[in-house]
Amino acid sequence: MTTTLPLFPLKLVLFPGGVLSLSIFEKRYVDMVRNCLRNNSGFGIVADLTDFSGLNHGSHPSLPFAEVGVLVEITDTNVTQPGLFDLRCLAKQKIMVQSASQQEDGLWLGQVKLLASEADIPLPKDIIAPKVYFEHLTKSLDEEADTEASSPFQTPHQLDNGTWLANRWSEILSIPLDEKQSLLVLNSPLTRLTLINEMLTQDEADLSSFN
Repeated sequence: MTTTLPLFPLKLVLFPGGVLSLSIFEKRYVDMVRNCLRNNSGFGIVADLTDFSGLNHGSHPSLPFAEVGVLVEITDTNVTQPGLFDLRCLAKQKIMVQSASQQEDGLWLGQVKLLASEADIPLPKDIIAPKVYFEHLTKSLDEEADTEASSPFQTPHQLDNGTWLANRWSEILSIPLDEKQSLLVLNSPLTRLTLINEMLTQDEADLSSFN
């Protein structure tokens, strides 16, 4: 299915099921948000790859952002002052930008293909690190969070869902933006999960070597 979406390039990569908080103040994006709220529609988030000299731009190397991104819906909004929106967004599914152009105000509009949702895969018994480390992480975050709404993850946490866990780690690991984008482009959740598990276990091995 192909549709037209406003696109928001950001220096991050969001994955399906991911939560993102945004403060919107530029007029083009304020207008975008108002239109989305009025029409009960979403927008696309794509990784701004201007620092990566064409890497992972897919079939559109002239565009300053990645070809594959996500469609997000606005789940919560708060107008803290005129012209300033605080949003909480949820990524629904992957999109592929087939073409894009800028309006006079600078807002990108893309003709995008909605990609099929990735299948949920059960967490394999031999892949342990993503679940164990995520439990430790969220326990620490829960102790610090004032409210559930301030959590960086949607609840309930799907700790036995390999696809969900792989996506959350892909978002939060400290790896270069183009590497995160490569993980998003992968069509196999199991491959993504396996790579994440290797990164986490390698980090553990690196720490152990200093002890």
